[in-house]
Order: sequence, then C-alpha cells, then structure tokens
Amino acid sequence: MMTNAKNIGLDVKAPEKTCDDENCPFHGSLKVRGRQFVGTVVSDKTHKTVVVEWERRKPIQKYERYEKRRSRVQAHNPPCIDASHGDKVLIAECRPLSKTKHFVVIQVLGLDEAKLIKEFESDDLPKTKKKKEAEDAPSEDKKSKEGDEE
Repeated sequence: MMTNAKNIGLDVKAPEKTCDDENCPFHGSLKVRGRQFVGTVVSDKTHKTVVVEWERRKPIQKYERYEKRRSRVQAHNPPCIDASHGDKVLIAECRPLSKTKHFVVIQVLGLDEAKLIKEFESDDLPKTKKKKEAEDAPSEDKKSKEGDEE
C-alpha cells in the first residue's frame, strides 16, 4: 500500500496508515528537530498524547557507582502511528505543541529494534575506575600460580 507520507529527514519507516492530523510529521506540517529518545509508553489515556518513560544511569563520582533515574515526557501520538500502553517508541523533539508537549512519536519499535538500540546505548557508558583497573591488572589467580612456581 502506497502512502503519501513525506520524508521527515530521519532514518525511520513511514507509517502504513494515513491521517489528517495537522501535527503529524508524516502527513501534516510538523517539523522535527533536535533530540531523539527511545522509551516505553506508560500512559495513553489522554487524547492524541502518550507519556513516554526511559531509564538513564547517572554516575556518582564519590562512590564510583551509578544510580538509576527515570525521565518522563509527554509526546504527541498521531493517529497514523497510534502507540499504546507498553509499546517501545522512538520520539523526536519538535516545536511546543502545548504547555507540556514538546515531542512527537515518530515510530513504534519492535522488540528486536528496541534491544539493538539499548545495547548500543549501554556500550557508550563510561567504565568506573575499579573496573578499568581490574581489566588492566593481571588477575590474582595468575599471580598466585607464578608465586608457586618460584
């Protein structure tokens, strides 16, 4: 089925359904720009709006550990995409649509795509000092075997 969805400038698949929503990046006049996030839809109760949540890790320098934090934003949900509760979605920044909505859902991700993106993001996290030292230093087993041989 061929749709007249326009290219929004991002590497995402255009939705198969069409809509007449003015705030749809594919079928309306809404332009996307800026930041993109992958998250899970935790609420879809409001009309054409979803609440998207994702977890991030914040380093605590004193303890050389990370703490988990969650970010929640409201995003516009065009009828052609129609994300529902529990879906993994890709959202992109756009102009302010209301007091709290500054993002729009541009793609519902399958489980495989979401896992690939999560793995890619987790590879970018910096390692703590102790982990770096442990990787650089030889293990204790090797040291004790060398001591026994002498």
